[in-house]
Amino acid sequence: MTYHDTQRPKAGQLYTQAQRARRDGTVWTLVQGILAPVQFLIFLVSLGLVLRYLLTGDGYVIATWSIVLKTAALYLIMVTGAIWEKVVFGQWLFAPAFFWEDVFSFAVIALHTLYIYGLFWGGMAPMTLMIIALAAYGAYVLNAGQFLWKLRVARLQAEVPV
Repeated sequence: MTYHDTQRPKAGQLYTQAQRARRDGTVWTLVQGILAPVQFLIFLVSLGLVLRYLLTGDGYVIATWSIVLKTAALYLIMVTGAIWEKVVFGQWLFAPAFFWEDVFSFAVIALHTLYIYGLFWGGMAPMTLMIIALAAYGAYVLNAGQFLWKLRVARLQAEVPV
């Protein structure tokens, strides 16, 4: 299997035919397809727990562990996503088709990691941690939107003969 296509995707196209074949033939596409909605469900539950804590002052411990779980899911999807990019595009990250999504993913990871640092080593106050979590979650929603848009584009392009 070669990763270096002799052609680039046509203008406006996400994939060459070879890249599309690798995308459709790798188990990592299925892994991403499973992890993304699982991470989103974890996010929704965690967001509810964080908002509950912020509104009532109750449930700090469970909200905290939900954020830790969300962060672990994010790290897992980032690692498996890098593997997917390597298989499909021949590079671990920043493939042209997903460059800006990857750039923004690092902002999302940085915010989640700041939360983890603040929780375990930074001695940050609970309110500060929850504000960081909300910022991380806001960035995550924007990043998820980027990927959903690319998924839609890919599906529309798959309907058009190459």
